[in-house]
Amino acid sequence: MEALIDRFGEPTLLLLIGLITGVVFGAAAYQSRFCLRAATSEVAQGTAGPKLAIWLITFLTALFAVQLSVLAGILYVGDSRQLASVGSLSGAIIGGIMFGVGMILARGCASRLLVLSASGNLRAIVTGLVLTLTAQATLRGTLSPAREYLVALWTLPGGDIRDLSALLSLPRGGVVALAGVALVAALVFGSRRRLTPSEIASSAVVGVAVWMGWWLTYLLAQSSFEVVNIQSVTFTGPSTDTLMALINTPTLVRNFGTGLVPGVFVGALVVALLKGEARIQRFEPDTRMERYLLGGVLMGFGAMLAGGCAVGAGVTGGSVLSLTAWVAVFFMWVGAVSTQKALKDKA
Repeated sequence: MEALIDRFGEPTLLLLIGLITGVVFGAAAYQSRFCLRAATSEVAQGTAGPKLAIWLITFLTALFAVQLSVLAGILYVGDSRQLASVGSLSGAIIGGIMFGVGMILARGCASRLLVLSASGNLRAIVTGLVLTLTAQATLRGTLSPAREYLVALWTLPGGDIRDLSALLSLPRGGVVALAGVALVAALVFGSRRRLTPSEIASSAVVGVAVWMGWWLTYLLAQSSFEVVNIQSVTFTGPSTDTLMALINTPTLVRNFGTGLVPGVFVGALVVALLKGEARIQRFEPDTRMERYLLGGVLMGFGAMLAGGCAVGAGVTGGSVLSLTAWVAVFFMWVGAVSTQKALKDKA
């Protein structure tokens, strides 16, 4: 790693790490059809089907791989933003609910919209742009005062108080054992729900991509004389950074996020082309555009409140046992299931 740093520099290596992680994530997410919205819709309909199995396999693979690496001493996540910085439980609760409602209205979370965009889905492209612009306005624009107010309602200092393993006094070996047992159960559950071997494997690879991001950025941070933040897959922040960089600067800022977003797009596009599924999909008379746009706004604002999207908080933050991430993903489920049931009852 030191030789690579000397040759390319930290910014370029971060971009390459993000690109590689993104390609793996995008290809596997497209192949498996990984989607939190689909899983919550199944639960709202009173079934535990293949979409739920896919999400569980991804989540538990990421959790198991990350925690096993921490136990083995090849990864340390205590300096990650999800654990070390000040967190917000009010943001996790309110933002999680808003994001859950939004992903039902938009028929996909931030990561799913990016993956679908690669196959030519114009609905996903438009909704993703609305999500990204809203997130930028929430982070630095006209909506930032509202975000700051809601985040400040209930904050937590960084450190052990944000670490579920420390709060519950769980030894790392116990966490790994529990995650391993749960992962095996999820794999059995997936096979019983008639997932193909390809779907099971690609669902697990999505989780592995989350681990890759953590591990590769940690290796870089350990070898660098500069401060390098360890991080992994998340979409709302990197999407806004990538879009703003393309708009505001003549050269692309080299970091993990600006490699991740195009990497996911490329990975998903390659699989879509290989499967012959790449085609233009427009808004149709039975797909109400205003519903998608509202969903994009809710997800953009909600993700910035919650500290991440369904992947950034739900899987990436969950894999390091961040308390606020687990709270956020729980309330994403609450918001999504409640909205799906309400729409079904109204229909």
